[in-house]
Amino acid sequence: MSKTLERYQRCCFTPQDNSLERETQNWYQEVTKLKAKYEALQRTQRHLLGEDLGPLNVKELQNLEKQLEGALALARQRKTQIMIEQMEDLRKKERELGDLNKQLKIKLEAEGQNLKTIQGLWSSGAAAETINFPLHPSHPHPMDCDHEPVLQIGYHHFVQAEGSSVPKSMAGETNFIHGWVI
Repeated sequence: MSKTLERYQRCCFTPQDNSLERETQNWYQEVTKLKAKYEALQRTQRHLLGEDLGPLNVKELQNLEKQLEGALALARQRKTQIMIEQMEDLRKKERELGDLNKQLKIKLEAEGQNLKTIQGLWSSGAAAETINFPLHPSHPHPMDCDHEPVLQIGYHHFVQAEGSSVPKSMAGETNFIHGWVI
């Protein structure tokens, strides 16, 4: 019993010294493990980069080869995934541009119909005016203005009066007189 009490007193009264030693020892072991792990990771990195391959045996080289093939397969898979996503984005843009193209075609056709309607109204209005005011033979189209201006005098049916100074060649059935004739 006395021995037990002595051990109890040693443990109870000097626990800090004992626990500090244990904690220091645990930290030392932890540092040693981390150092070994770090060195192993560096060695593996060098092996993956193709460095320090001389000391490796056949089994280790085969293992390294499998690791490299697996990494290459993952890289290819990721590349394929990115390309598929890009293709989907491009297809989406293609559909959007196609829809926009269809909308623009419809709008252009509608504008074309509006233009044809306006041109038709202009043509019918010009036809109505030509009935009342016939065009000069030298101006078959109202927009051709390359010739000198023409003055229309008289009614639709021009009848030359007796003693008129206007020669027949200058007055026609269209009631246009070339230039000013007095």
